[in-house]
This record gives sequence, structure tokens and C-alpha cells, in this order.
Amino acid sequence: MTGISDARASDIKSWQGKIVKLVSKKQVYPRAAMRQELEGKAKVKISFDRSGNIISHEVLQSTGHDILDAEVTNLVKRINPLPAPPAELGDDKLVIVLPLTWTIQ
Repeated sequence: MTGISDARASDIKSWQGKIVKLVSKKQVYPRAAMRQELEGKAKVKISFDRSGNIISHEVLQSTGHDILDAEVTNLVKRINPLPAPPAELGDDKLVIVLPLTWTIQ
């Protein structure tokens, strides 16, 4: 029985990795925020369907800057649809919370 649950955990971990890659590829630093040297962290809750289509999103934690908060919504549009979730995720769990960070390097 352990092998099956390990495989499920592996599928979910792999799917989460795909989302992380997608977000890092699509996340941009707004020029206006960079010019003003604004940094911030946000958390966004995303609800999606079995195909990965984003149904809704909610900012749970604001960055404290309107420019970066607006970028959260733009990013959600760019990452839609998400990779389709593994079958192991029940329909009641089709929600993720993404931590987002904008830091000037």
C-alpha cells in the first residue's frame, strides 16, 4: 500500500514543481516598481478546475504596493491554465496558495 501512496505523493510533487516553473517563467517585475525600488511579498489563493483552468483568485496577503498587487492579477492571467492536476487531488482540493516575491537583485 505504501508504494501507491508514494506514487501519489510523487505525482503531486511533480505537478507542484510544474507550477513553480510556470510561475517563475511568467512572473515579471513591473518597470515602475523597479524604478521606485519597490519590493514585496504576496500570497494569492487560486481556485481551478480539473483541466487546470483558473476559476478565481484572491490576494490573501498584499505586497503593500499597488503596482505589485496589480501584477499579481496580471500574473494569474498569464499562468492560466495551470498544468492539469493529478487525479489523486480530490475535487475539493483544487485550490493552491502561491507565495510570490519581488526582490531587487
